[in-house]
Amino acid sequence: MTNPDTIQTQSITRAAEDLVGEIAQRLTDPARYQHGNGRARRQSLGGGAIGIALLHIERARTGHGDWATVHAWLREAAREPLSAGVNAGLFYGTPALALALHTAADETEFSSSLSRLDRAVATVIRQRLGQARARLRSRLTPPMGEYDLIRGLAGLGAYHLRRHPDDDLTIEVLDYLVRLTDTLPGHEDLPGWWTHTAPTKETAGTARFADGHANLSMSHGSAAVLAVLASALRQGVRVRDHEAAIGRICSWYDTLEQHDETGTWWPSILTPAQVRGHEPPSPRQRASWCYGTLGIARALQLVALATGDEQRLLCAESALLNEVRSEQSLATLTDVGLCHGLAGVLQTAWRASVDAATPDLANEVVRLTRAVVEQTDSLTEQTEFLDGLAGVALALHTVTTGHREAQWDTCLLLN
Repeated sequence: MTNPDTIQTQSITRAAEDLVGEIAQRLTDPARYQHGNGRARRQSLGGGAIGIALLHIERARTGHGDWATVHAWLREAAREPLSAGVNAGLFYGTPALALALHTAADETEFSSSLSRLDRAVATVIRQRLGQARARLRSRLTPPMGEYDLIRGLAGLGAYHLRRHPDDDLTIEVLDYLVRLTDTLPGHEDLPGWWTHTAPTKETAGTARFADGHANLSMSHGSAAVLAVLASALRQGVRVRDHEAAIGRICSWYDTLEQHDETGTWWPSILTPAQVRGHEPPSPRQRASWCYGTLGIARALQLVALATGDEQRLLCAESALLNEVRSEQSLATLTDVGLCHGLAGVLQTAWRASVDAATPDLANEVVRLTRAVVEQTDSLTEQTEFLDGLAGVALALHTVTTGHREAQWDTCLLLN
């Protein structure tokens, strides 16, 4: 007799596969896609054609889609001049398209285009490193965009580490990230990634962030730096003071570790008063990849895997497990997308479960998959990668196929 749990799992998997197929079919023709301004521009990974191309690339790589559709979306992404300027980063412009082509690198016809893009990305990285070194010499604080995942050198470094792990430029980026972990000159109680800007435009100018903040998140903070350094170490790429730099970041998370009825969690933003113990940490963030405990815990799990730290591994996996099991935590999510929503929880949990020391996380993935399928009906017009159907479909496709060699979530620093 077939196990009822097996029947349920198969049913959920079929429903997820059907939904992915429907979304992919809906997003087959670039001519039907309406591009707007900002994040929805063609060369945006988060909200434009590049993010949708990633979905079709992943389906083609696993035999579920065709390369003609991939080519159509890549042509759509490249219809406007690609940015290699101040707004270029892993999620926009030349680096974003390079990442998409890298995920499709099995197709040899992309190799010449990727080589050209690689040269342009290298130029962007050298320019950013030059600006960062000048800032370090001036003893000023960095803007978030200097080092974060979305716009900065953590994201650019993640791409270059994946493409050219032994290249001198990769080593230069890692050296910079190591230097970023030193204490802030003149402020020995503040980390080197302290920024004198507010976390968002909405909080700019408020008294709370008058003296800046330390961002600890995966999308815009030190968790991104930590994940890149840990991923490099796992690949055998080391620079001077590498392990010590990882230790310096981890010491912040160790000090800031919080506990409640749900389990272990970490704040995502620190003000000077909070660093100095004059105020308690900010309230717990929603259970999202971008700013929540999930992204931080995955970064710490990557560190544990890279360094062989069994105690840290168990702590990180316990935090991840408690977060995805908690109905209270999941109720804080406002949508089903990758960035702020349930699909991001699913993809993070699945990646963590692949590396986990116990099967507990894997057991939660089926439940999360069902929840994503059930909630995707709420997405009607949003088709983008970070907050829409393309990202949801990518997470569902990767989880249901079990494709561990998937490259697309490099942009989320999950693999």
